[in-house]
Order: sequence, then structure tokens, then C-alpha cells
Amino acid sequence: QVQLVASGGGLVQPGGSLRLSCAASGRIFSIYTMGWYRQTPGNQRELVAKLTSGGNTNVADSVKGRFTISRDNAKNSVYLQMNSLKPEDTAVYYCNLDQTEWGTPRRYWGQGTQVTVSS
Repeated sequence: QVQLVASGGGLVQPGGSLRLSCAASGRIFSIYTMGWYRQTPGNQRELVAKLTSGGNTNVADSVKGRFTISRDNAKNSVYLQMNSLKPEDTAVYYCNLDQTEWGTPRRYWGQGTQVTVSS
């Protein structure tokens, strides 16, 4: 079992910045992907950015050039630096970890942190 604890959300004005953090604990294997998804009311959860343990990234077009994902493997943590925030970035952001456990893919979620971009 894996636990994820996210932090760093809040209220920010358009054009501002926020940094989200997520720490994973529990049974974590050496090869895994960590990332961030977001969800607004009435919509499906969508990928924001993810990063494999090998350093490969996948970033949504809507945030490219503004958001940067990074991770600290020693701390089993992932971060999302969000710059030039727009009102449409307002959502609940969820930290995610994917790994394969004895041949079975597993997906874990953090508790979600609210990001509100508003003047």
C-alpha cells in the first residue's frame, strides 16, 4: 500500500505562481511514475504532468511552458511549479503514483489540493 500527501494549493491572482508538493510513503518499488492530475466540477480528471523514475515527462499542452514537474527520488516526492497561472487552471489537483506490483499495475491518489486562480 502507498500513501500520498499533497500540499501547496491555495488562492493566487492571475499571473501568479504556486508550488505543489507530494510525498509518497509505504511500499514503493524502484520503478514508478509520479504525476499530477486536476479536476473541475462536472469534468473528468485530466493529466497535468507526469514524470517517470527514468526522467521521462508527459506534460499537457495547456500548461506547457508554464508548469514544471520535478521529483526527488530519494524522498519519493514530486513537485509541480506552476507559473503564469490563469483562471482556467482553477481545479482540485491530485497527486498520483503508478507502479507495477508483482505484475499488477497499481494506481494511487493523494487527497487533492485546491488551486484557485482569481483576482
